[in-house]
Amino acid sequence: MSGSSGTKPDGRVERGNQTRRLVLGRTMDIASVEGLEGLSLGRIANELELSKSGVFALFGSKEELQLATVRAAAAVFADRVVAPLGDLPAGPGRVWALCRNWLDYSAGRVFAGGCFFYAVSAEFDARSGPVHDAIVRARQDWTAYVEGELEGARRAGGLLPDADAPQLAFEIIALMEAANAQSVLLGEDGAYTRAAGGIARRLRAETASEALGEIDASGDRSSAPPA
Repeated sequence: MSGSSGTKPDGRVERGNQTRRLVLGRTMDIASVEGLEGLSLGRIANELELSKSGVFALFGSKEELQLATVRAAAAVFADRVVAPLGDLPAGPGRVWALCRNWLDYSAGRVFAGGCFFYAVSAEFDARSGPVHDAIVRARQDWTAYVEGELEGARRAGGLLPDADAPQLAFEIIALMEAANAQSVLLGEDGAYTRAAGGIARRLRAETASEALGEIDASGDRSSAPPA
């Protein structure tokens, strides 16, 4: 017997994880363009030249493949939109940075079809079942996060005392999603500039005078807030 207490990593597990990442990278792009109903174990196996039995072993069913795709997309979204905020202090500048991150995420086609959750929400909005519920949770989490950032900015004194965080979040998200929809449909990026300008004006209308410098008056989403 060996005296070593260490264990060798299981190569099969790592290969399975690599295959899972490969599959989900493809399914997220497909779903953002064609919807989650466009996914199937056979299709993914054929496209990626994998064994269908191997893909089935990882996901088990079309529904589980859809659910795994939603979870993977949520992780990508958080990494691209939320994580870059880092340690920015609560305030209008942090909210503005969050909005710019979202517009850049959509405009940069992190997913081939634009915002993943905008696409699949329209597909499943009138349905029921686990996939619908997973999408609802993701959307509710995002809305609650935006509302929380706005409320944090209000409590920090950056927004006016009577600022209505849920209403402001609704308007901001609507502008971002309108830009996404128009850009995807028409193949042009001007909608992002217009959305950024609208969001900046709406935020500034609710921002305390001493914090107005945190939001670029032009709505240029490329400009960072002051440190």
